[in-house]
Amino acid sequence: MLDLGASRGRLNVLGGVAALLLAAGCSRGKIERVEWPVMGTIAAVQCRADSGARWPMVDVPFVKKVFSAVEKLMNAHDHDSELSRLAPLGEEEILANCNRGVRPCYEAAFKLMRESGGAFNPRWKGPKTLDLGAIAKGYAVSLVTNDFAFVSQADMLVDLGGNVKSVRGTWKTGVRNPSGDGFAAVVDLREGEALATSATYYRGSHIYDGRTGMPVSNGVASVTVLCNSAMWADGLSTTLFVLGPEEGKKFLDDKLKLLVGDMEVSALWIMADGREMKVDADNRFLTNLR
Repeated sequence: MLDLGASRGRLNVLGGVAALLLAAGCSRGKIERVEWPVMGTIAAVQCRADSGARWPMVDVPFVKKVFSAVEKLMNAHDHDSELSRLAPLGEEEILANCNRGVRPCYEAAFKLMRESGGAFNPRWKGPKTLDLGAIAKGYAVSLVTNDFAFVSQADMLVDLGGNVKSVRGTWKTGVRNPSGDGFAAVVDLREGEALATSATYYRGSHIYDGRTGMPVSNGVASVTVLCNSAMWADGLSTTLFVLGPEEGKKFLDDKLKLLVGDMEVSALWIMADGREMKVDADNRFLTNLR
């Protein structure tokens, strides 16, 4: 069994769409960026280092291995993946038999399903199916940024299909304006923070209500979530997209602490008609850009 482990030395591995656009970095230094296709989207590592610093991209091969390992395990379109083999089993059997390196992702998905009343549903295609596409990318970012030590000391940002996390340093990120060019909001993403957006502007109505199995049609154009976990930012952005702002705000009031404990979470809904609604006690989303 493949074991993603809890440290770089124990990583036993050999061998969509971005809803967020990166704005300029928040401090001086040369910017280096490497990107590649994986998990049906584009992954990227972006580093910022002063001239003369050690080559900041030394960790890129390692990040690629982790993302590829998660893709191999959790690819719903591969009939031979572990996820596909586990799909017919019940929840307890899945958690008992899945690779322990990705078990937290399954646990979070099932917990979100229960607490959201099925709005987030990894079995939205049917009772014997599994699809973790709405949380697995965020989990892969959390895995690589939380559980492993990076060699480079440069400021670093990891991005997997718009699931963005600052490993080191502060980065300015922008939430795309669904109705035109530019940004609807900007955020200074602090070290250790993650941002994820669920939106319709690239692939149309590809987000499904897990309660009905039908595409969401509630007037939401995008939802962006900011917190310290890329996995929860990813899963919550989808859940809040499905629920919409009114039901979504109640869900956060009633269920957030149960799901993520004392973690602070900010959320921004942008509606198709241009309206913006936020749960943002610390005013992290700067939205008055016009």
